[in-house]
Amino acid sequence: MGRPAKSGKKPATSPVGQSLRSAQELPVATLGRRRDQPFTYTPGLLEAVPLAASRDFPGQTLWVALDCERFTSLCPITGQPDWARLVIAYIPDRLLVESKSLKEYLTSFRQHGDFHEDVCRVITGDLVSLLSPNYLEITGRFDSRGSIAIRPFVQYAKPGNAAMERLADQRRSDFSPSA
Repeated sequence: MGRPAKSGKKPATSPVGQSLRSAQELPVATLGRRRDQPFTYTPGLLEAVPLAASRDFPGQTLWVALDCERFTSLCPITGQPDWARLVIAYIPDRLLVESKSLKEYLTSFRQHGDFHEDVCRVITGDLVSLLSPNYLEITGRFDSRGSIAIRPFVQYAKPGNAAMERLADQRRSDFSPSA
């Protein structure tokens, strides 16, 4: 199960046994702690966790999908709440987003006014800045307003990575807003 980290650091223990990460690699601001929750856009809430360095998984490509069902932001014109389901999918390079910090970050949009498309672009930019992933995409499924549902789709592929650029082209050509 848990092998010592290559760095020589002792693996962290948890109620279920040893972690693949050392105690120094685990997030310190979020997990197991209570933070004040701002309700205005706060990108500093995001935290990254390194991929486990103690084990190698040759030939594997890791995709991470995060299904965020009740995202809320505000219409910048009317101030009315906009509800959405966001699906964030990415291929990490060396870092993962810590899920509790992501939840708190997404909650910080509750009093933030922006158009649906811009909200998805802002979230993409913040996650790319934090994680520097190989590939990342966000699909927003905003509830209809005035009989129109908006479905933004935003992508990022690491520049110079031909495989990820091809993947982005393929995913974009396969995109279906009703899916």
